[in-house]
Amino acid sequence: MCGIALIVSGVRIDISCLSLDSTCPPRKTEDLVFSVDDLKAALRRRGPDSLGSKKVLLQSDVSGQKNISSFVEDDGALELGEDIKKLHIVQSGNECDCVSLDNGMPVSLSYNAGVQGPSAELHFIGAILQLRGIYPLFQPLVDSYGNILVYNGEIFGGINIASDNSDTEFLMQALVKCCTCDSIPDLLSMIKGPWAIIYWQDSSRTLWFGRDAFGRRSLLVHWPTEDDPTFMLSSVSPLSPIEKTSGSYWEELSCGIYSVHVEVSSSNQGLIGEVRRHEYTNSMLKELIKWERISIEPKPEDLHASQYKSSRKQHNVHSTPLEVSPYETGSSRFSFSMPAHSLLKALKESVFRRSSLYNIYQATVSDVRQEGYVPVAVLFSGGLDSMILAALLDQCLDPCYEIDLLNVSFDGQSAPDRLSAKAGLKELKRVAPSRRWKLVEVDAELSDLAFETSHVMSLIEPANTYMDLNIGIALWLAACGDGWLSDGNSDGNDGNLARVKYKSNARIVLVGSGADEQCAGYGRHRTSHRRGSWMELNKEMKLDMQRIWKRNLGRDDRCIADNGREARFPFLDEDVIRLLLNIPLWEVADLDQPSGIGDKKILREVAQLLGLHEAAVLPKRAIQFGSRIARESNRKNFGSNRAANQASAGSVRIDRKSNLS
Repeated sequence: MCGIALIVSGVRIDISCLSLDSTCPPRKTEDLVFSVDDLKAALRRRGPDSLGSKKVLLQSDVSGQKNISSFVEDDGALELGEDIKKLHIVQSGNECDCVSLDNGMPVSLSYNAGVQGPSAELHFIGAILQLRGIYPLFQPLVDSYGNILVYNGEIFGGINIASDNSDTEFLMQALVKCCTCDSIPDLLSMIKGPWAIIYWQDSSRTLWFGRDAFGRRSLLVHWPTEDDPTFMLSSVSPLSPIEKTSGSYWEELSCGIYSVHVEVSSSNQGLIGEVRRHEYTNSMLKELIKWERISIEPKPEDLHASQYKSSRKQHNVHSTPLEVSPYETGSSRFSFSMPAHSLLKALKESVFRRSSLYNIYQATVSDVRQEGYVPVAVLFSGGLDSMILAALLDQCLDPCYEIDLLNVSFDGQSAPDRLSAKAGLKELKRVAPSRRWKLVEVDAELSDLAFETSHVMSLIEPANTYMDLNIGIALWLAACGDGWLSDGNSDGNDGNLARVKYKSNARIVLVGSGADEQCAGYGRHRTSHRRGSWMELNKEMKLDMQRIWKRNLGRDDRCIADNGREARFPFLDEDVIRLLLNIPLWEVADLDQPSGIGDKKILREVAQLLGLHEAAVLPKRAIQFGSRIARESNRKNFGSNRAANQASAGSVRIDRKSNLS
């Protein structure tokens, strides 16, 4: 995982071809000023292993030929002094070995200093949390042709890559072979996995940037305005403005692939670039983006048969002794549908792809393999989704490793998520007794989190509601993994157990995002089903999936990654999404059935197959309610839960002055 950013100055960016939100009034950028060092510090929290930056200096001539020379400057060399700068000069795809300096400024060897025209700067920044490869990697990557890459992503499939390779280096080599304007979108569309990218192709003087089709990696954009002509991209916002305008400095970059071809203006008075958006070209990916389900509305006999099987399964489950191994009961004792078996297989493969240990882990823990090392954790409420992920992780991860279960509470041991996490831990110990599980109890008091609240407000940008802030704080604290472990050697009252301080060292965190959207887990899904039956339900689920990048994933990625951990979303694996779309909707959910049975029906069947009988019947509970941060926030900001409900507190925008006072 990485934190990546780009600052472009000196190029007049034309965004007229994009359909942007024009409802926000012009921003007063003087209230939103931050330094490059501020940006680097924010990125470094995401990528604690290394931080690097490089600049591409573009220089046009005034000879009438409209040529542009490019210089790649290594920022690290600037520490050597003001008069000596180590530069790699690249022009027309050929590297030069020397440079002439005129008052500290680089001069192209192909032009005389006296005929230089307008100049521009592209400042690339990359901070790395290295999870793959054998040798240390530093970003930005620069090749011998002057191409520059900063990449925040994982290649889990679509492109064949060896397990001991760095996917960033592999992608750089593949990008070099892209010779046409269509070949780069073709390449990026093949990637299975989350990604955000910024890439300078020097031969064509073209900047490429974008993010995957589901927005699983954050990438914010500041489009140029009349007040501030700077064009910026960043994984994260480096600050939270005290003065909150009606708009935001940043926007979530819409999922897609973009390019900016830099050229000299027709008047020869400056450098210009028009932003173009390119479609994903992979046919399977395009189908997933459309999110079209074939079988939506059941015939009476389909629904009757499905409900009959569900009732049989519920009866069998509740009559099965809990001490029986789930691997004996799961498929042999119960008659579960083929879709449930197929989904279990796809989810297990998804978790394996996101938890298999690449060589970097072996290098990192060569001296301490094993004792106390935790490579992967689970964001854990003890609910249906996190229990499935934990059980599957146990099946995929080497038995010598421990697994951390990260749980946050704003009401001590009384929060619903703390209670279900403790119950879930007992059930996991039953189905996987040989695994050493660690329930990391992160306790917090909202009144003591003034600094943390301000910090998280910058992370959730451009989101700005109390619901986003509550979710963001809960995610951030849980992902921090700094909490307590209960002494599990006693079978007595949990309240009497001694607790020891503990901080997780896991670099990967599995998160259940996408399960509710795809399997009808939200209350609004039940409302849609009541209002218009199956077609309305499918419409609401499709809306959720097509806006998940904007409402959830960018925010969640920023809050989790700020702790130097990478969030991975097994339910949003491309193969899992495709499989769920191919399953009839009434097999995925049946909202005519009660809560805890019909919602996310297929995931409840998966849980039963894993032997998680208690988790399989738990109702949906969002993190802001299960951790009780919403209750504490309502009391703080609205006086009471009742007043907050009357004000629809979740959707109320934050008054930053009052919130920070």
